Amino acid sequence: MSATYPKAVPSFQSRIGRDARSGFPAVAHRYRLHLTPSCPSCLRIAVTHSLLGLHDVLPVTLLPAVPDASDGNGYPALRPLYEASSHLYPGPALAPVLSDDWTGRIVSTHAPDIVQDLTRRFGASGPRLYPDGADARIEEVGRLCEQGIDVAAQRAGQYGADAAGRDAALAALLRGLGVLERRLASSDHLLGEHLTAADVQLWVTLVQLDTVHRWHLDAATVYRITDHPRLWSYARRLAAHPAFGPHLDLDGIARRHHAHCRGREAAGAAVRIVDWPRPSPRTDTEAGAGAGPDTGAAVKTLGS
Repeated sequence: MSATYPKAVPSFQSRIGRDARSGFPAVAHRYRLHLTPSCPSCLRIAVTHSLLGLHDVLPVTLLPAVPDASDGNGYPALRPLYEASSHLYPGPALAPVLSDDWTGRIVSTHAPDIVQDLTRRFGASGPRLYPDGADARIEEVGRLCEQGIDVAAQRAGQYGADAAGRDAALAALLRGLGVLERRLASSDHLLGEHLTAADVQLWVTLVQLDTVHRWHLDAATVYRITDHPRLWSYARRLAAHPAFGPHLDLDGIARRHHAHCRGREAAGAAVRIVDWPRPSPRTDTEAGAGAGPDTGAAVKTLGS
């Protein structure tokens, strides 16, 4: 089967509120994000944080692509936050985490809530990632990304699954990509001419499809996936945006994938869809170690 990643137990889902009565008011410099951009949920948050220009309002601590600990307990650096927030917390200490520096506790580990709170509570001067009346359409894109692309791609590449199941998953994946291809026929972005949260989620999903799920798909399937020129041109265009591409850690994504993957590499592994940018290593001491060299440098590139 393809990679299965441990996830933080979703027991921390508090929200940043509008005022002090919420318990977590929107106060600048009070909160901190703990992210590893090799994780798709963290990458989604990191891109949102950059789009909103929150670097001076809400700091980010970057974590290694794979936890140093080999005992399955996650990141040792996050363990104090988890234990302070839940006595004898039983699960792994994983990212993403939105923490409260004033109390030393976790506010949330739930990426969709974190993205919305960054936008609605701190992003007043940034782009309108959640335009008025667009919530239902953004949620629809989210479901399509999660079920029609991410889950479908995992099932289509699942080693040992029956042929009928793989074929059904592939058909669902191609339907989902086709829907998105058609949406981009008349505009530069999914919901019109401006970036929204839907574009951030789709871009992260396409990164995951090409850098992770592709390794478990056969070459014929990958060629069928590439046959969506608007979609992959859109992915390349957003990768060149200063709020998107610099967060890519291709080496980290590869190490995270291989650390958790129990599946078999397929012929599609040799066919990269997008020549993703390789940012220079980070020098910001707050950010920690930056992206290393791409472990798939010899992979063939299509559609560039």
